[in-house]
Amino acid sequence: MNFYLDSHIRAARKSDYKKVAPLIIQAMEDLACTFANTEDPQMAIPLFEYFFQQKANQYSFEHTLVYEEKDEVMGSITFYDGTLLRQYRKPFLEYIAEKYKVTGLVIEDETAPNEIYIDTVSVSPKHQGKGIGKKLLASAISQARKSSQEKIGLLVDFKNPNAKKLYSALGFETVGKKQLGNSVYEHLQLKL
Repeated sequence: MNFYLDSHIRAARKSDYKKVAPLIIQAMEDLACTFANTEDPQMAIPLFEYFFQQKANQYSFEHTLVYEEKDEVMGSITFYDGTLLRQYRKPFLEYIAEKYKVTGLVIEDETAPNEIYIDTVSVSPKHQGKGIGKKLLASAISQARKSSQEKIGLLVDFKNPNAKKLYSALGFETVGKKQLGNSVYEHLQLKL
């Protein structure tokens, strides 16, 4: 039985890695390329396929919901307890330093204690505008309300006003800015 708000939303499985990794990269844009030390987003796919299949990291299937219709994954959302960010981020940063020679990145903690953090939310381009992102966000918010955390938060690119408009419509408010790699993002939160 599906316990999420929409019958098309389910917990991700390891086997979803080929479908979800490109969605994670789409959500992260330039940052995914920075992590993989490339300018080509396609070259970042193996990195995120690998980490999606692993446990206890910020891009794990364990923290991801997918929106699926007729065996097609159309969107995904990855979120976790922000208190665990450093623990989840550590294996990722160690891996990219060793495998991709990426070191010295300026990466602020993108979340805070007492916050469920939405790391990525993404909908396949051909399925955008159908309310899938909103449904994924609603499911994440619903799950977060069952936790002991006080708020749910995310970062949004200043160059993505449509995403910010969606988050604002759901009640998210700006609480600050965070630097990740070469970009600065707006930190939004919703009280639970």
